[in-house]
Formats: sequence, C-alpha cells, structure tokens
Amino acid sequence: MVTLTSKAVILARGLGTRMRRKDRGAELDRHQANVASAGLKAMMPLGGRPFLDYVLSSLADAGYLDVCLVIGPDREVVRDHFERDSKPRRLRISYAIQDKPLGTADAVLAAEHFAGEDRFLVINSDNYYPVEAYRGLRPMEGAGIAAFWRKALVTEGNLTAERVASFPIVETDPQGYATRLVEPGDASLGPDDDALISMNCWMFTPTIFAACRAIAPSASGELEIQAAVRHAIATLGERFRVLPFRAAVLDLTSRGDVAFVTERLAGTRVQL
Repeated sequence: MVTLTSKAVILARGLGTRMRRKDRGAELDRHQANVASAGLKAMMPLGGRPFLDYVLSSLADAGYLDVCLVIGPDREVVRDHFERDSKPRRLRISYAIQDKPLGTADAVLAAEHFAGEDRFLVINSDNYYPVEAYRGLRPMEGAGIAAFWRKALVTEGNLTAERVASFPIVETDPQGYATRLVEPGDASLGPDDDALISMNCWMFTPTIFAACRAIAPSASGELEIQAAVRHAIATLGERFRVLPFRAAVLDLTSRGDVAFVTERLAGTRVQL
C-alpha cells in the first residue's frame, strides 16, 4: 500500500529579474510596483492576498500538510507574512535557505533535510498549477511529473507560444514513463503540433539529491533541475511516471502577467 506523501517544496529563491523590469503596458498599484521592484514574485498582492497564499491554499486542498519554502537569506518578508500576518491553520510551513541563486537543482538540495527519506512534491513559486496535478502526483509509488499539453497552455492560460517553446518537451514510453526531456530548440514542432511540456511540477524521491549533486552547471552557469532529472533517468535508473493534463498553468513571471492572473484568481477561495 502506497503511503500518501504530505510534503511539498516551493522554490521561492529566484531573483525575479523579469519581474523587476519596467513594463509600460502593466498597470500596477503602488504596493504591487514595490513588490515587483524587489523581485518578490511569490508575494505579489492579487486581490488583497499574496500570490503565494493561493498556491499554498491549493496544496492544502490537495492534502499536503508540510510545506518547505526555499528562500534566500534576505527574504524575511516571506517569513513575516506567515509567522505574523497570516498564520496557516491547515499547513505546517518550514524554510530552507539557498544562500546563493545557483539554480533550481541547488534549491532542491537546500530542502534535503526537510524531505528526508520521503517522496515530496516540488513546484515553482511563480506558477499556479491545477489542484488535480497535486492530487494526481500524491499517491505515486515513486517519482512523477505533471506534464501539460502545449496547446492548452497557450489557449487556456497566459503563456505565449514563444514562452512555452522555452520549456522542455516530455517524451514518454508506451507505459507512460518519461524517456527524456527534450531541450528547447531540439524539437521540430510545427505551429499546430501538440506535445507534453514540463512546467516544473514534480514528485521526487530522495534519488533526486544524488542527481542534483552529479550535474554540471548549464551554459548560463546554473544547476538546473531538468538536468538533474535527465541524469536520474539516464544514469540512476529513476522512472518518472507522467501524468498528462490538458489545462492552464498560470504564470507570474513579469509585471504584464499581474492583471491576467488577478482576473483568473478572482473569487478563488483561499484558506491556509
């Protein structure tokens, strides 16, 4: 019998470089503009609540109880919000410090003590995934990935085709396991072709930590979780069950995303 994991890790260490950039077409209030200038995407106020509140509420809805926020050493505003301003009742929140922004694989390593020997969910802090993805990954026996059909990401959410083209394509075998993540630019997809896309929504086993330690930095100098997954599949024999979803993933990368995401989340029940 599979034990349902209760653990989730949210990668919230990013510098928010694109969010910091001024966008003349984006209408932000003063509070939102200040948060954007600080690069605090996860704390962007939407409808009176930080974006991260919506993410955490959906995790609680899916049955996760223990959440580790991977943050930088200068992100006390995140701690203050959950320890003073909005104390969760449905979740237990802990923190892992990623001292330097060395990439997503390094961020996952920061949460190793939290994960222990358990399986654990990993997601981005600037994406709002469907709760069905969290629920589907939770009962898996081993590792897994929620993959999203390319066309739905573009037509049902706020991701452009150009933005989606920068994410890896997930190739699967007949049994529904990932065989590889195709690097952006290596796939020959036409404008009308569909494909499963990795949006960094994972169920990991402790094997991922060995993979994160084994990889080299990318061309941009970062230790990327996609590279660690490739290493886990090709070298360590880890099998990732693929759960396909034809649904949107809301993306809060830049100031221009704020209005759309605010509208889509309007009326969403938030209960931490």
